Amino acid sequence: MQEKTIDLSGVDMLALFGPRGKFLKIIQAHFSKVKFVHRGTKLSIVGETSQLIDVEKKLKSLIKYLDKYNSLNEGNVTNILNKTEEEMFSNGGTDDVIVYGNKGHLVKARTVNQRKMVDSILGNDMLFAIGPAGTGKTYTAVALAVRALKNKEVRRIVLTRPAVEAGENLGFLPGDLKDKLDPYLQPLYDGLRDMIPREKLEEYLEDGVIQIAPLAFMRGRTLDKAFVILDEAQNTTENQMKMFLTRMGKSAKFIITGDVSQIDLPKHQRSGLTKSIDRLKGIQGIDFVFLDEQDVIRHQLVKRIIDAFD
Repeated sequence: MQEKTIDLSGVDMLALFGPRGKFLKIIQAHFSKVKFVHRGTKLSIVGETSQLIDVEKKLKSLIKYLDKYNSLNEGNVTNILNKTEEEMFSNGGTDDVIVYGNKGHLVKARTVNQRKMVDSILGNDMLFAIGPAGTGKTYTAVALAVRALKNKEVRRIVLTRPAVEAGENLGFLPGDLKDKLDPYLQPLYDGLRDMIPREKLEEYLEDGVIQIAPLAFMRGRTLDKAFVILDEAQNTTENQMKMFLTRMGKSAKFIITGDVSQIDLPKHQRSGLTKSIDRLKGIQGIDFVFLDEQDVIRHQLVKRIIDAFD
């Protein structure tokens, strides 16, 4: 008989083993000749060497499934124990799914132009997604970044926005610099919270795997092996846009999102986004996707409001 201790640090134990250890009991019943002792983040298993190898392999499959789909139930656990990994991770007809959010929520490309974004970033390292409010350009970009991180295509996600006031005075907001800036970055946090479990997201933020910062903090950096999103890019100046685009390091993906109809810069300053549309079209490796009111996925009135203002 052999004993092996498996370290499950960083794994959501409640999600993996179920409420009151329900899923662990299913695993124990499946491997009836193996003894399990669970303490904290350590799982000790005692049995024959071949049995221990099988247990560890199935645990890795369960963790992989949980990491991909952010959800486990009794049926999933039973299937994983009785099927091969290839059978469990077959596509299953969900081609439009970008990433599986919390509790198995499917984050999909829901419009033609959102699908264009998904296809474009596969073949290009830099993508400009331009369109009005409510078209899902930021949400889709965040989903693509989370997918790349989950698939280990990048080591980190960097999300940034210019801290430009939209008719309000930033200086009068209460708190320190972070408190003043967080409201500007809130849409990025919202997307992440939909797609990554709370404990995992907090861990990523604390470890710097996911970084959210105002655009000014990008100066001087080289962003290697990173998926980087610049949101609200219509509010960058030409110099800011050039500064940001030249942060691109090796094995990086950049998505720039913006709405040229909502520029909050002073009238004498031209938007760096509009300048980029003029100057960067036709450069290999850079693509542009233009979303419109047909891509709006908010309340149906939003489409009518966009039409009225246009």
